[in-house]
Amino acid sequence: MTPVLSDSYGRVATDLRVSLTDRCNLRCTYCMPPEGLEWLPKPELLTDDEVVRLVRIGVTLLGIREVRFTGGEPLLRRGLPGIVAATTALAPRPKTALTTNGIGLARVAPALAEAGLDRVNVSLDTLDPEVFEKLARRRRLDDVLEGLAGAARAGLTPVKVNAVLMRGVNDHEAVDLLGYCLEHGYRLRFIEQMPLDAQHGWRREDMVTADEILERLSDAYDLTPVDAAERGSAPAEEFSVDGGPATVGVIGSVTRPFCGACDRVRLTADGQVRNCLFAREESDLRGPMRAGADDAEIAERWRAAVAAKLPGHGIDNPEFLQPTRPMSAIGG
Repeated sequence: MTPVLSDSYGRVATDLRVSLTDRCNLRCTYCMPPEGLEWLPKPELLTDDEVVRLVRIGVTLLGIREVRFTGGEPLLRRGLPGIVAATTALAPRPKTALTTNGIGLARVAPALAEAGLDRVNVSLDTLDPEVFEKLARRRRLDDVLEGLAGAARAGLTPVKVNAVLMRGVNDHEAVDLLGYCLEHGYRLRFIEQMPLDAQHGWRREDMVTADEILERLSDAYDLTPVDAAERGSAPAEEFSVDGGPATVGVIGSVTRPFCGACDRVRLTADGQVRNCLFAREESDLRGPMRAGADDAEIAERWRAAVAAKLPGHGIDNPEFLQPTRPMSAIGG
């Protein structure tokens, strides 16, 4: 068996994103409607043991070197610390991270650090409580800020912050967000809004582009591109701020696609492999696993799923169709 997840374009997937739930305690406008979504029934979700088994297969048989747990909101998964501990106990040990909205993170951060979690990415789109409520439809900004602080106290560093700017909503806060992160020692990354909302209401003309973000930041800071050779397969273009060492990242998923260097593969909370965030097809691992498939068979199915990966996400193609699943059901 080939111990890698490679596609026909020579890319090798070494970064596994694992969604632990499709549920979330926010209702962000760029992700889901106010009433939420119809959640996956519990029997369809992978159990903790099933998650750990698939991660183990990925790491020990298929060359996965980094595992990031996502959602929905992964902190809603009660077994999260145990899943993290089982992952970090694997040999070779993968780098292990978590993407979260930060609500409840202050409380659970010490347990996650003890389980071996290396770091966290926290979503923070605004510093204004009213704007937060408008975007997330919940008054939880203070909880998110405390979650960031709690992660730093627990040593889950560098604490990274993800921000999506929405035109006419929070796009005026780019400079303020960077200032806040610099003050607290967080690493900020701006992400272009992608067509992954459940309402399918994304419009390119409404998106705040990477060029616009950099232009606004440059009004207040001196930004210098970091050597592109250091970027590798990382999605963010990094810029040193006022000569460094602090940096800010911009992920231009739409206007500056990085598909040619992509090394990611995704596993949904119900056990489906997605070889691209925008894939229209999935490959089932849960069914064969529950039917008694051994590790070798599961690995072979996983390899076949990644081998079929397309050259790019195709957002600029006239025939582009948004994935049926929204971001909350895919995992970041």
